[in-house]
Amino acid sequence: MIYRTLGSTGEKVSVIGVGGWHLGLSHVDEELAIRIVRSAIDGGINFLDNCWDYNEGRSETGMGKALRDGYREKAFVMTKIDGRTKQEASKQLDESLARLGVDCIDLVQHHEIIRFEDPHRIFAEDGANAALVEARKAGKLRYIGFTGHKDPSVHLYMLEVAEQNGFKFDAVQLPLNLMDAHYRSFSREVVPELVRQNIGILGMKSMANGILLKSNTVTPIECLHYALNLPTSVVITGIDSLEILDQAFEAVRTFHPLNKEELDTLLAKTSAAAVNGRFEPFKTTSIFDGTAQHPEWLGEEPPEVQLLVTA
Repeated sequence: MIYRTLGSTGEKVSVIGVGGWHLGLSHVDEELAIRIVRSAIDGGINFLDNCWDYNEGRSETGMGKALRDGYREKAFVMTKIDGRTKQEASKQLDESLARLGVDCIDLVQHHEIIRFEDPHRIFAEDGANAALVEARKAGKLRYIGFTGHKDPSVHLYMLEVAEQNGFKFDAVQLPLNLMDAHYRSFSREVVPELVRQNIGILGMKSMANGILLKSNTVTPIECLHYALNLPTSVVITGIDSLEILDQAFEAVRTFHPLNKEELDTLLAKTSAAAVNGRFEPFKTTSIFDGTAQHPEWLGEEPPEVQLLVTA
């Protein structure tokens, strides 16, 4: 396994992380989910991804059971919350702690920052970030980050609003794949800013849940190698079988920094298919937007805004 440093935290994390969403899918029973997580940790993977809303809590519950019997001490556990208000964020965080069966989560991230209003709601006086900062002081979490998959400009705006509020994130999660390099590119627009600020970079959607592979342009290993070649701290990948876990291990075993010729060859393979974001529907449609389908997860608008509107 290869380990990298998570931004300015000093934490050493495995370059491959286990994606939590796949662990709660209908064809992955609890026994298999536990086996995947423990086999990953036994093989050197220490970064575990999850979210409060994944599969109605099954993903966190299964991971929590896998973390028993001494495995918690070997893992860097991350989860995400959707709440935008302090009250909703606190509620969701406590539910995640209970499902995971831990007293402290290593990294908690604001999930799906996909709208320009999200940063303002999160950094409102009674917003979600106030809840996470309080939880950090109380020992419920160690680090704070955010995720998003829609548009690099929204990520950059979230960083801008954070800076205006005197806050620096420890990690940021974003889509990094061979299609992204050509279309509405997080790797070209956001990654340099994260490197500048020394914020941990968590790559996701390296294969876009298999959709990118349907372009018939690149292989899974090539997709992982591209993401690993970026200044990522971790590349999070969905794993729903031991065979896919072996594929992730193989990607690490065979990885080497890509030279310009190798990189150009990979990018050339995907340039035509990447046009218009066809194979990145998380950017171009609302299909992947869980919070759009469940606005109640976000909580109510800040009360001071409601007063302004109704006054």
